[in-house]
Amino acid sequence: MRTRRWVRACARVVVLSAALTVLAVQGAGPPRPAPATAVWALPDTVDPVVPAVARYWPVGTRPPVLRGWEPPATPYGPGHRGVDLAADGGAPVRAVAAGRVSFAGPVAGRGAVSVELTGTGEPPLRTTYAPVEAAVRKGDEVAAGQLLGTVEPTGPHCTACLHWGLLRGEVYLNPLSLLPPWLLNAGPSRLLPVLGVPLPGRAEISPARRAAPWRPPPP
Repeated sequence: MRTRRWVRACARVVVLSAALTVLAVQGAGPPRPAPATAVWALPDTVDPVVPAVARYWPVGTRPPVLRGWEPPATPYGPGHRGVDLAADGGAPVRAVAAGRVSFAGPVAGRGAVSVELTGTGEPPLRTTYAPVEAAVRKGDEVAAGQLLGTVEPTGPHCTACLHWGLLRGEVYLNPLSLLPPWLLNAGPSRLLPVLGVPLPGRAEISPARRAAPWRPPPP
């Protein structure tokens, strides 16, 4: 009698465990992909092995990052070897730092420019820009902010964007690491007031009124 009760109790435990397992699996379900976002958030930290030598963004002033840097697990594995910056076709592309143009020409059907950055070690850091209609040639010395070319209207990689990459030798690095904090996290520019120039929306005070002695308002 006791043996039968013990067997029935064990059977209940097994059934209950199986039911809980099924519920857990059903509740977990397949892994859900992360929600798609139009703009990637800028990183809180950057690669410490990359000196922050940049003095300009490649395009615009703090453009939206449409896709961030996703280093591949293996040299030939999937990933994103750079960042995509929002940029319309025809937008000027500038060197982020001083260096020498190591390549300017077509690559896989799109224009590209590569610049070796001055004073960044051996082998030097190399920035890449695509798709770009180049305005420079291989061997040209460029200063920070100098025009390299313009964004091509369309490309196989992305539309209305510039792909910006960074390498040391054959190793891909995060190009945003080139930007110092004041450039990476800077907010929109603000105009400071200039003496004698009225601010927008405010009336100008005449010189005679400024020279008049102050009088308290009437009671």
